[in-house]
Amino acid sequence: MRLIASITLTGLLSGAGAGCSRTEPPAPAPRAVHVVTVKHGGNHLAASYTGDVRARFESALGFRVPGKIVERRVDIGARVIKGQVLARLDPADMRLSAESAASQLQAARSDFNQTKADLERFRELRDKQFISEAEFERRQTAFDVARARYEQAQAQLSMSRNQTGYAVLVADHEGVVTAQLAEVGQVVAAGQPIVRVARAGEKEVEIPVPESRLQELRVSTGAQISLWASPDKRYKGVIREIAPSADSVTRTYAVRVSIPDADEGVQYGMTANVFIDGQAESQTVVLPSTTVFKQGDKASVWVVDESSQQVHAVAVEVAEYRQDAVLVSTGLRDGQRVVRAGVHKLFEGEKVRVITAPPAS
Repeated sequence: MRLIASITLTGLLSGAGAGCSRTEPPAPAPRAVHVVTVKHGGNHLAASYTGDVRARFESALGFRVPGKIVERRVDIGARVIKGQVLARLDPADMRLSAESAASQLQAARSDFNQTKADLERFRELRDKQFISEAEFERRQTAFDVARARYEQAQAQLSMSRNQTGYAVLVADHEGVVTAQLAEVGQVVAAGQPIVRVARAGEKEVEIPVPESRLQELRVSTGAQISLWASPDKRYKGVIREIAPSADSVTRTYAVRVSIPDADEGVQYGMTANVFIDGQAESQTVVLPSTTVFKQGDKASVWVVDESSQQVHAVAVEVAEYRQDAVLVSTGLRDGQRVVRAGVHKLFEGEKVRVITAPPAS
């Protein structure tokens, strides 16, 4: 019995010694966070829009008379010069119309000459009092009618000849064909577009802009344009026109941005990015929209304390919410470091490990 008790006591003491020597697990490493440095003023927020390159002047050309297309001489992308033939209509009906007008003119001319000779004879008879004044007035009226018909026939023949010429569609300016809207064999109405020609000269980009950003464009300090085909090259942009009304489907406003220094690399139809520079606000700071979170009914950001490397919530006043950034007017001072992302995973006083990120642009 004494041996068993001794063994038991030894085991208990050994277990107690092992329990006293157990080490605590290491503390978790501080959470890594990206931060941006606060700087008031000098922040030009560039809004980006996507559009396509167009000509400043673009015309949809069509025949001035109806008919059947028998020839189309240009395709999309073709360069044309002023006076170049683009398409033709079947001229058969117009030629017949001109021949009919010529025949009507000949008949009207014969009638006019006959009534004119008759009027001269009846004037002599009236002077000799062989006919009454009323009879002479009837002859005068017949002559006036014949003269009017003759003038009408002349005008009709001129119009028919013009319509024969309208069967040929020619370019009224130099440019590039950007669209073909009818094919050979198609019967078209007068004025129906056949081809669209972009006039050679200034090029521009058309972009859709929501109504909430129009004021930003009106006070913009400038614009830059880059093509998807050559993203590393930038062109200067000038906002030329803002549509006075919104598109009925997209509810956006069409904005035209001219490219004064466009070169041969800027081709019609290319996709382009337009960067609109905003005005710098000396009393505001631009932060990424991911930095702001709601604490109660106030907007707040996490500021990293320089000495303790702990985060503290600071209430701020947001002057404006933008597409991917916010404009903060009060609550921050220059040099403070604000957590850029993951703000909903932090808690007050948490120690963090700072990874600096570039400022928002």
